[in-house]
Amino acid sequence: MNTSTRTPPFYLGVDLGGTNIKVGVVDDAGHPLSKTSLPTEPKRGPEAGLETMAAAGQQALAQAGLSWGNIRGVGLATPGTMDIPAGLLLEPPNLGPLWYNYPIRDRLAERLGIQTVLQNDANAAAYGEFWGGRAREARSLVFWTLGTGIGCGIIIEDMILEGAHSHGAECGHIIVEMTNGRLCGTGQYGTLEAYAGARALIARCEEALAAGRGSSIDERIRAGAELTPKLIADCAEQGDPLCDELILQTARYLGVGTTTLMHTIDPEMVLLGGAMTFGRDDRPLGRRFIQELRDEVKRRAFPIPAARTKIEYASLGGDAGFIGAAGCARLKFGR
Repeated sequence: MNTSTRTPPFYLGVDLGGTNIKVGVVDDAGHPLSKTSLPTEPKRGPEAGLETMAAAGQQALAQAGLSWGNIRGVGLATPGTMDIPAGLLLEPPNLGPLWYNYPIRDRLAERLGIQTVLQNDANAAAYGEFWGGRAREARSLVFWTLGTGIGCGIIIEDMILEGAHSHGAECGHIIVEMTNGRLCGTGQYGTLEAYAGARALIARCEEALAAGRGSSIDERIRAGAELTPKLIADCAEQGDPLCDELILQTARYLGVGTTTLMHTIDPEMVLLGGAMTFGRDDRPLGRRFIQELRDEVKRRAFPIPAARTKIEYASLGGDAGFIGAAGCARLKFGR
């Protein structure tokens, strides 16, 4: 982290995940000055979680050479359903029932003695890329987070699309198949997540193998390897036709969802982030994945947005969440 050039005021971003809590100090220009990470241990409950956030915050401040008095506001990014105006976590699935209906914003503000704002983690990551990442020069952004499920954040003219009920930009649940659609974890059928998420990729691979499709991955599984998106990607990179087809099919489904959003809000930029991006631009598979998505968009979208909308990989990686959370604090308290 470069702390030689810093622009006050300063904000603390907290990215609460099911495994780790990432915390960092970010300046007014969107530059991270420090970051740290501690285990979440969600089974200990939210009060213990607050203590972990405070400890991580203290570490981040020390790294940046600042004190709590230098922080204008705190942004907290969390997963799951929430009531953003009320500051309530409703049912975060990867944290567990101890965290349900918990007034996390106000409790954290009381613990730290600093005004705090709550935001959905995908929205926060989107804002991180918009404020301090690859979309810094854009005026509007669709940001996909690709992992176990499909998350999304939408930014228009420096404003996060939260929606009337804190459920804006839940675009992983766009319906892409109306007839005999796959079952999604939400109980809906035919959603984008049911076709393009990590679980969906694994399920489609299992179905193809069960139907008798030949693949080198079958030998790997018989030898004890666990069927994961990474294993599918490894086999695809080694020239396995089935695995390659499954990954490019994922890109095409994501292209369908992207086209829907382009026809709805006409964003200047679309970014892909998250764990399931197949090496991004650093690997041939990642480059072919995003090109397949672009090609699908060109087949389906109106010609002008199809030609002009930039579709790229995100740049901040795992830092997007805490940077964006800090940016949300800046939006709320910095003007």
